[in-house]
Amino acid sequence: MLESQAHRRLHAIQCHLLPSSTASDDSSSHVQPNLTAAEFFHGQGYSVVLPEKLQTGKWNVYRSARSPLELVTRFADHPEIGTLHDNFVHAVESFRDYKYLGTRIREDGTVGEYKWMTYGEAGTACEAIGSGLQFHGFQKGASIGLYFINRPEWLIVDLACSSYSYISVPLYDTLGPDAVQYVVNHADIQAIFCVPQTLNTLLSFLSGIPSVRLIVVVGGVDEYLPSLPSGSGVKLVSYLKLIGQGRSSLQPFCPPKPEDVATICYTSGTTGTPKGVVLTHGNLIASAAGFCRAIKFNSSDVYFSYLPLAHIYERTNQFILVYYGGAVGFYQGDNLKLMDDLAALRPTIFCSVPRLYNRIYDGITNAVANSGKLREGLFRAAYNSKKQAIMSGRNPSPMWDRLVFNKIKEKLGGRIRFLGSGASPLSPDIMDFLRVCFGCQVIEGYGMTETSCVISIMDVGDNLSGHVGSPSPACEIKLVDVPEMNYTFEDQPHPRGEICVRGPIVFQGYYKDEVQTSEVIDNDGWLHTGDIGSWLPGGRLKIIDRKKNIFKLAQGEYIAPEKIENVYTKCKFVSQCFIYGDSLNSSLVAVVAVDPDVMEAWAASEGIKYENLEQLCNDPRARAAVLAEMDAVGMEAQLRGFEFAKAVTLVLEPFTLENGLLTPTFKIKRPQAKAYFAKVISDMYAELSKSDPKPQKM
Repeated sequence: MLESQAHRRLHAIQCHLLPSSTASDDSSSHVQPNLTAAEFFHGQGYSVVLPEKLQTGKWNVYRSARSPLELVTRFADHPEIGTLHDNFVHAVESFRDYKYLGTRIREDGTVGEYKWMTYGEAGTACEAIGSGLQFHGFQKGASIGLYFINRPEWLIVDLACSSYSYISVPLYDTLGPDAVQYVVNHADIQAIFCVPQTLNTLLSFLSGIPSVRLIVVVGGVDEYLPSLPSGSGVKLVSYLKLIGQGRSSLQPFCPPKPEDVATICYTSGTTGTPKGVVLTHGNLIASAAGFCRAIKFNSSDVYFSYLPLAHIYERTNQFILVYYGGAVGFYQGDNLKLMDDLAALRPTIFCSVPRLYNRIYDGITNAVANSGKLREGLFRAAYNSKKQAIMSGRNPSPMWDRLVFNKIKEKLGGRIRFLGSGASPLSPDIMDFLRVCFGCQVIEGYGMTETSCVISIMDVGDNLSGHVGSPSPACEIKLVDVPEMNYTFEDQPHPRGEICVRGPIVFQGYYKDEVQTSEVIDNDGWLHTGDIGSWLPGGRLKIIDRKKNIFKLAQGEYIAPEKIENVYTKCKFVSQCFIYGDSLNSSLVAVVAVDPDVMEAWAASEGIKYENLEQLCNDPRARAAVLAEMDAVGMEAQLRGFEFAKAVTLVLEPFTLENGLLTPTFKIKRPQAKAYFAKVISDMYAELSKSDPKPQKM
């Protein structure tokens, strides 16, 4: 019986494969349509559809067309690499004298040109750090905290943890001291690597983190380190001293197994305490290997590192760079100096988040608009011609680059060949804009910490924007009905539902939290992401909504505020937007952090006098103008009537990490925002109740 089931499953999959004699190269699909598999193949197919269970006959599981027969767990060219330690050993052996880690910051704190450490030198430092931790008596499986921003030492410590079977636990420098103390205790962290700035934070609650036995200060000098109370039981040493201690008693590697825990990544979350996502070496290698089936880097690539290494997005990029032997140049640590660092490094690969790409777009379009009629006309002609060529698969004329776009390319150093975007949706218009202006691949991906990063990623050569690509070859995806939001897999023309993921990239669970783990992973091993997706032609996934933050208005309509906020941020006045509603009120209200430059330009065009921007934001005419523009953007996006904000408050202060309104991944902390803006929300509803004869309160 089991054998016949296996044969039937194999036969069902093989029905989708073209005979090898007709299959072309890797750039085209090896999958053919099957009428029983529903509509998934349009032109070029990126996904294959399979039945979840043969008994039900429901074809609803999507896999990458690159690997439909099995989910990827290892690199195709090096299947012997099963752990992060194996990956780094491979890099040191293959790229020993290649540039690896670069920084502009000198030992005296000044900034110069990039200086580089090779893979071989990094391997030596990794061995010394791991041996130093063993010198201090830390056993296999001990949790090691990393509490500082991106710099070469971060990766070396992380590599040392992998090579000596320690568990690395990133501590966000933006989590705040209370959350850091919680994570240190929750993860039983025994040693913490920090810098002088974060050392002061640790010392402020040293007595409240009893599991810590060693603090290592990166960039610290031993004679200037503070002395700790004799009864604290904590040793305080500099990074250089630890390296010296390790070198004086070098120990052999203590290699982990693929099933061993590599890291616990605490997600900040928009509510409650941080949750520890447990990821094994096998999880992380599968994720990187899946990415490498779709995107190829090489040893001549130079990557710019500024996204927080505490996040899985940047962390996974590093694992991939190591596999290919690429170079990693770090920013100075100041976001205001990113453009200066990019000009000095001249990277070939740049990964960021939509927030920065939006700024680049705004900067270029504003510069064009103020450049004069002739130059603006030239830019429009160049842009339209080049975009048309790219979208039709032709090579654009090099004339446009020489006349217009080479100057723009220099903003990112002039050598970019790959732009990556993740963490939140990138506007299709901005994606197309980046492709035209920088003349390179612009790839958007979708993932989460709980899936070791990548769930889906756009395929090279796919010029359609507005989606997040096909499944990673390391996982499979299905959409599950969400009846309360009217999303079902049977929806036409595109199936819709909650995105669920299964495969070797799915995490082991939340650390010490079986209850929350069971809430997101079901009995069949599917991780429920809370995101709502839709399948587009060709097996491309589009994120259309969010399940977790839905709430109900007084009349019973469900609201997904993040979807509405994403629409309103396309409004020229809006820098950031917070949408609020509840079951006591029948309409939505909005708090908008405005773009000051746009507000000033609008006031000048309307002849409105004001003493300061705060006064302008409180002017009823300004509120009416912004709300009218938001209405226009909402109508264009086809928001439903009850999804429109009926009142707006304009604020100058942006939502930031510092004022507690954003998570480190730049998502709005909704409970905190509700409390922060409680008075203005109350005032807006009071105003609405006066102007609307229908009662707002139920």
